[in-house]
Amino acid sequence: MDDARKPLPPSAQRVQAALDAAGVDARVRELEVAARTSQQAADALGIAVGQIAKSLIFRAEASGRAVLVIAAGDRRVDEAKIAAALGEPIGRADPVFVREYSSFAIGGVAPLAHAKPMVTFVDASLRRFGTVWAAGGTPHCVFPITPDVLLRLSGGTELDVAP
Repeated sequence: MDDARKPLPPSAQRVQAALDAAGVDARVRELEVAARTSQQAADALGIAVGQIAKSLIFRAEASGRAVLVIAAGDRRVDEAKIAAALGEPIGRADPVFVREYSSFAIGGVAPLAHAKPMVTFVDASLRRFGTVWAAGGTPHCVFPITPDVLLRLSGGTELDVAP
């Protein structure tokens, strides 16, 4: 990192530390604009929206477990497919639940460096790209990663998540 640049926010530093600890040669980058949506992130990076690996957290309805779905930015998540793979219905997680399990606010949820373990599913369609970009802990931070490394670091199960 260039010494003239300001340091990353603490949540982005946690993501960078997790990448470093895993031996992944990727740098969290702070964008000039917020990228709370996949389209905003793609526009800021000048890439296709499908190259954004969005991290969505759901709540398993019976067990209360947190379920992370890492999906391509151009795909909708079929909640019935996730529920079938999980073995129980899922519902939307509120911001308090998301922060409790991930330690990140909605709009900046990274696919790693979470506060608590989560059942994780990774969209198989991310393999269309050599590199994808994921949230780096804040709505302004992102990092590049290959789909294979993303799958390995997340500990997720690869799945076709789209309807």
